[in-house]
Amino acid sequence: MSQNYIPEFKKNIVRLHLEEGRTYKGITAEYGVSKASITKWYSEFSKECQTDPQAKEDYESMKENLWLKRENEELRKEIAFLNKEML
Repeated sequence: MSQNYIPEFKKNIVRLHLEEGRTYKGITAEYGVSKASITKWYSEFSKECQTDPQAKEDYESMKENLWLKRENEELRKEIAFLNKEML
């Protein structure tokens, strides 16, 4: 039996992947949605971004947030390494 999900839930699942860098496998395990559903929702959101300026802005913000989180983590690692070297 197929389950219907509300649009907000679908967008949140896509956000977890885009903004937080979560894998499909991890999202599937935590939320019980299939990889096929996540792939479909991601594809639908990508298509929406081509016609809806707000969706495109949301997409760009999600990607930028992921990039900033990763950069921040790298900088923290560098600082920790440098602090160790100074001891």
